[in-house]
Amino acid sequence: MPVYNKLVRDRIPEIIRKNGTYCSVRRLDGLEFEREAQKKLKEEISEYLDADNAEQAVEELADLLELIYCLSEHHGYSKEELEAIREDKADRRGSFHERWFLEQVDDD
Repeated sequence: MPVYNKLVRDRIPEIIRKNGTYCSVRRLDGLEFEREAQKKLKEEISEYLDADNAEQAVEELADLLELIYCLSEHHGYSKEELEAIREDKADRRGSFHERWFLEQVDDD
């Protein structure tokens, strides 16, 4: 039996069992969830970086976004509050749409 020991989406145990396969799961406490979610973020970022096409890339971005929403809620902020913070920061500091690459700043 394969051992995964990793954070999975909420319905994964249900899907595994529906296919007639046994799986064991446990609910993580707050600190465990945060640590495992950070590992999962790294996994999803790696999968995004390894994507072969735009469709795969967007699938991985969706996974990242779901993790980000869950972590935001874990830290006490709703999706809407997170979006408001993102919008405020974009208003104050801009986004990344212009694709600027800062090479150097003279500090004279």
